[in-house]
Amino acid sequence: MRALRYSINVTLDGCVDHRAGHPSEGIHRNAAANIARADALLLGRVTYGMMEEAWRLPASWDIPAWMMPFAETIDRAKKYVVSRSLETVDWNAELVRGDLGEAVRALKAEDGAGIFVGGVTMPLALAELGLIDEYELVVHPRVAGHGPTLFAGLSRILDLELVDEEPLGAGIVARRFVPRR
Repeated sequence: MRALRYSINVTLDGCVDHRAGHPSEGIHRNAAANIARADALLLGRVTYGMMEEAWRLPASWDIPAWMMPFAETIDRAKKYVVSRSLETVDWNAELVRGDLGEAVRALKAEDGAGIFVGGVTMPLALAELGLIDEYELVVHPRVAGHGPTLFAGLSRILDLELVDEEPLGAGIVARRFVPRR
């Protein structure tokens, strides 16, 4: 059975807008390591499109050297894309259709190292279904003053246990939690 691990960058006031964080070598190194320890990524349509636009490797890409390990890792990763509206996907991706809970349970039931999920909307649904096995909050020492906010609209309290934390530089800390069962 594969674990489903969720990671998100979040400000001190809960903002998960990808533009509110501060990109750094530590964050990219951590994200590359997370993706590398999974068999696949699970992405919603919006996150998939955003990540493909930002990280699909063109033949001549000019980015800082410290971003390349992340770019290469996400580029070659197997991706499952949950979407009702997309007709096709590429970039080493496969569409996932039908009931989200059933589809994710089937993916988790396969043998392997794990599945890494990102984004905002789909992880909320996965949390509601109790399907996330590990939560990583990459906390930025910033107050954004706007949203979207982490798990806005969650119908119940999630009790989590801190299992690890790693400083990533510039006051940014990756904190890993598992659900209390």
